[in-house]
Amino acid sequence: MSCERTFVMLKPGTLERRLVGRILERLENCCLKIIALKLMRIPRDLAEEHYAEHRGKDFYPPLIDYITSSPVIVMVIEGENSIAKVRKIAGATNPMEALPGTIRGDFALTTKKNVIHASDSLESAQREINLFFKEEELIDYEVPNEKWIR
Repeated sequence: MSCERTFVMLKPGTLERRLVGRILERLENCCLKIIALKLMRIPRDLAEEHYAEHRGKDFYPPLIDYITSSPVIVMVIEGENSIAKVRKIAGATNPMEALPGTIRGDFALTTKKNVIHASDSLESAQREINLFFKEEELIDYEVPNEKWIR
């Protein structure tokens, strides 16, 4: 196991439907540590850079419109195998395929208006963290129960 950092975004529907606390609780309950968190409106150019690998796909324009339509919460999560763990907690991108108990399985209504984004690899996590956060915004701190999970 390795301690990793990953990027997570709670998309506009999460705030608009008042799901933030419920989703953050799920992440924290899985021994994941939030080391950076901010509420922001994503400028269109940043949204396009973030989702650049999807440029040219039919879902790209509506995705950019959705992600810039309302505030989002962006965060950096740290923990043992955090990338795989967060993706498992998030569930399948298509809510119809997401298992009950996952964030998307319980809260996502459509694929186009998904509630969460989670990095899919170490490379993506690093790129996405660097897009949204400066190094000095990442705050390391000790969690009292860390000795039990490492």
